[in-house]
Amino acid sequence: MQRMYPDGICRVVDNYYTKTIQFQDINYQLCQNEDQQAIFGGWCSFLNYFDATVRFQFSFVNLSATKETFAGSIVIPRCGNDDDSIREEYEGFLQGQYAKGNHGKLKTKYLTFGIEAESLKAAKPRLERLEMDILNNYKQLGVIAEPLNGSERLRVMHDMLHPDEPEPFNFRWEWLAPSGLSVKDFIAPTSFTFKTGNTFGIGRKIGAVSFLQILAPELSDRMLADFLDMESSLVVSMHVQSVDQVKAIKTIKRKITDLQKMTIEEQKKAVRSGYDMDIIPSDLATYGDEAKKLLQELQSRNERMFLLTFTVLNIADNKRQLDNNVFQASSIAQKYNCALTRLDFRQEEGLMSALPLAYNQIEIQRGLTTSSVAIFIPFTTQELFQSGKEALYCGLNALSNNIIMVDRKLLKNPNGLILGTPGSGKSFSAKREISNVYFVTDDDIIICDPEAEYGALVERLHGQVIRISPVSEDYINPMDLNMNYSEEENPLSLKSDFILSLCELIVGGKDGLKPVEKTIIDRCVRIVYQDYLNDPRPEKMPILEDLYNELRKQDEKEAQYIATALEIYVTGSLNVFNHRTNVDIHSRIVSYDIKELGKQLKKIGMLIVQDQVWNRVTVNREAHKSTRYFIDEMHLLLKEEQTAAYTVEIWKRFRKWGGIPTGITQNVKDLLSSREVENIFENSDYIYMLNQAAGDRQILAKQLNISPHQLSYVTHSGEGEGLLFYGNTIIPFVDHFPKDTELYRIMTTKLQETAPAS
Repeated sequence: MQRMYPDGICRVVDNYYTKTIQFQDINYQLCQNEDQQAIFGGWCSFLNYFDATVRFQFSFVNLSATKETFAGSIVIPRCGNDDDSIREEYEGFLQGQYAKGNHGKLKTKYLTFGIEAESLKAAKPRLERLEMDILNNYKQLGVIAEPLNGSERLRVMHDMLHPDEPEPFNFRWEWLAPSGLSVKDFIAPTSFTFKTGNTFGIGRKIGAVSFLQILAPELSDRMLADFLDMESSLVVSMHVQSVDQVKAIKTIKRKITDLQKMTIEEQKKAVRSGYDMDIIPSDLATYGDEAKKLLQELQSRNERMFLLTFTVLNIADNKRQLDNNVFQASSIAQKYNCALTRLDFRQEEGLMSALPLAYNQIEIQRGLTTSSVAIFIPFTTQELFQSGKEALYCGLNALSNNIIMVDRKLLKNPNGLILGTPGSGKSFSAKREISNVYFVTDDDIIICDPEAEYGALVERLHGQVIRISPVSEDYINPMDLNMNYSEEENPLSLKSDFILSLCELIVGGKDGLKPVEKTIIDRCVRIVYQDYLNDPRPEKMPILEDLYNELRKQDEKEAQYIATALEIYVTGSLNVFNHRTNVDIHSRIVSYDIKELGKQLKKIGMLIVQDQVWNRVTVNREAHKSTRYFIDEMHLLLKEEQTAAYTVEIWKRFRKWGGIPTGITQNVKDLLSSREVENIFENSDYIYMLNQAAGDRQILAKQLNISPHQLSYVTHSGEGEGLLFYGNTIIPFVDHFPKDTELYRIMTTKLQETAPAS
């Protein structure tokens, strides 16, 4: 190349300019036949977009990653106390899961396209227009793609020219002028050696470039995937050049005419020799039929003609290993009736052609139609491995066996749901996520625990378990309010919504609260908080009894009705919530155990816990700290309209205030019976779906637009197996946690496994 510009445009040779786009995978292999056909059709349209003036190259780069690449995601920091034993145990588990996949390889995919132009000024607008169109085409296929700037393109070439070496890429544009160096000096390897005809040296490694001879009459869409599944370091390049349609048709017609002429000559020979003129060489007959078929495809089937050069660059530590790698690649080619042939005495040109510059120095081209080029479909299995500090383990990809690590904070909306039938591993998955959050983040964690399942884990992690029951000495005041409670000027508006939801649970029947009743409650709430808002001291915080007394003072009969309904919760046997908060919630991890509240009080308890969490979120927001909230049996809150509306309101507000809620439920029908549920789903970009009951599967398929094949991963699936929805990505996962660990014994809900190990 001649020059790289900071915006990513590269002048490769005189009057030839290129740009590069990196694109991600989609789940092609996971789809059913009709979905695969739709993706294939879309990919054919994508290829047809390129006219004869645009040269383009697909580069598939599989290089060994250094340990540092993934280290941050699979190292659990120690804290110097008795937590370290389980932190070490969890890190060992993650490293074991990581080792099961092929994460030793960093797999990236690029499309580089180039045009001829007189100057950079002339090339730039056209390249940018092409880039925009290509990105839109990728978007229609559901593929995430982004253009690379100049330094990113240099990094890609640096990594290819320093294969399997930990040498970092250090480069800044401002270094060029004072150093007198060019960008090539920053990406070049320590040495190149082209001594032999069929291998080359690059730094301390040895490599070889081969080209693919396409001999098979029909190709398989698995061929490229098989090359990319190889465990060794390799770069697969496909240089593609569209042929002008009119020129292609003329060329084929000319070939047909030549074949017909040769056929006539053979027939004349046959007559002269005295045998049947229909007996002609079989090659002539075959080629004639093929040429006519090709002409028909170009004229009537939306096919174009392309010239393809397919090369494979293998890299290894030594000659023996390289020969093994090349042999393995050749075996894959043979499996599909093709041949992989070494580029003898053209290794240097082959290596340069492998770089993502869309500059083909190997003019060994094969003419193919659109669908024949498209059969090398670059999509196999989508992976999810985010290497950030706060990425959490979610299981192994069921298709590739690679570890899944995601950071929910990177989603547009980090709210989540964990769905599954009893025994599918819901609570266990939630506890594993809670442990992971505790180990690798500084976030606060709050759990609403209606079945007393989380206590052992919280206590082991030195958290607080607040047990709320009619006989407990732990009290929380539903009337608690802090001055940051709402982003509006008056924090009372949102608090009033909460108390309306509370009263609806207590008072409302099937139809909920009447408008008059809502007005009376809102009026009383504002009066009750007046003293506290004027002088916000803890001892002035109102309690439920203050609201009850204020209702008694009102003239309307509805006020007396509401007060009477509240009486049992104020002076009667269910007065557990008529006290000021007496627990100092200081721990990072807090569980509200409301199992003993009984059926009558449990929903009220869940709603009050949710309000306490909101209080914590508002306090943490001031400290720029995230709050994770796990709410088990969430469907209980969605049965009444007002409580559902309040829950959805909180669900929407949490994200802006640094809260990350996760709803856990086995009862999807109840969850989906609420009119508000669409808002829950629309505001949740993370769904961890385990085995589903038959009735729920169809509802979820419609709600989340899941294909029948994808549904099979949540149909009669084993414990810890299902589908992960992360933004627009859907991945089947498997998560089997080792049972011989302390963490497993703390997290499991199976009675026979909760006993301590002897």
